[in-house]
Amino acid sequence: MTTAAAVYDPQLPGGESAVAAAARQVTKAYGSGETKVTALDAVDVDIQRGRFTAIMGPSGSGKSTLMHCLAGLDTVTGGRIWIGDTEITGLKDKQLTKLRRDKIGFIFQAFNLLPTLNALENITLPMDIAGRKPDRAWLDQVVETVGLADRLKHRPTQLSGGQQQRVAVARALAARPEIIFGDEPTGNLDSRSGAEVLTFLRRSVDELGQTIVMVTHDPVAAGYADRVLFLADGVIVDEMHAPTADSVLERMRRFDGKRTS
Repeated sequence: MTTAAAVYDPQLPGGESAVAAAARQVTKAYGSGETKVTALDAVDVDIQRGRFTAIMGPSGSGKSTLMHCLAGLDTVTGGRIWIGDTEITGLKDKQLTKLRRDKIGFIFQAFNLLPTLNALENITLPMDIAGRKPDRAWLDQVVETVGLADRLKHRPTQLSGGQQQRVAVARALAARPEIIFGDEPTGNLDSRSGAEVLTFLRRSVDELGQTIVMVTHDPVAAGYADRVLFLADGVIVDEMHAPTADSVLERMRRFDGKRTS
């Protein structure tokens, strides 16, 4: 397994261009004393820029906690986290909010679309709130990539679940963030709609150079990634490159066997 060194310097040769996010000795604990629960235990990891990384593990393994900490949605108990060359641990709330707005995109199970806005308005909403005008050429490219050109005037109730999630994907891409985090982004979709969304995520990496980190429990979804990180008990215990659904499923079965033996 490849893990990051305990020291991270984004100014090292290749550091800034190759790494979109990094964690060093990150610990996250809840409670204290006998009730203390360690969700993350001294995690070191680099997230490569322009790659699709999936995070997997059994319930309670810490996979969602790791994503939330990397994305600045949750604080850490110890350790340090960077988005690009910016260390986010220790940032004040206002600074962190600005960084998330400018550098990070999010896709969740719930589509989080405003029902009174059409698809295009939902896509540009974060930039509208920030007072930024979208790059029209980039926006057109994103819309084309996710296959929504003929649905932009439709409101969420006029779209299928898969189409609504594609709007959410386009919204995350439209601001050209340094990295996108997805928390079970296909969890509320049927298999066909889920495959559509995963295909568009894959295309956004291959054709738009996007960086994506996705938490999933689904080996099929993980098979779309370039790399899979496996967590157990708050620790990265393995990783896989160029995964397939079958190879991920087999690896997960081995973990389950070890946990029950």
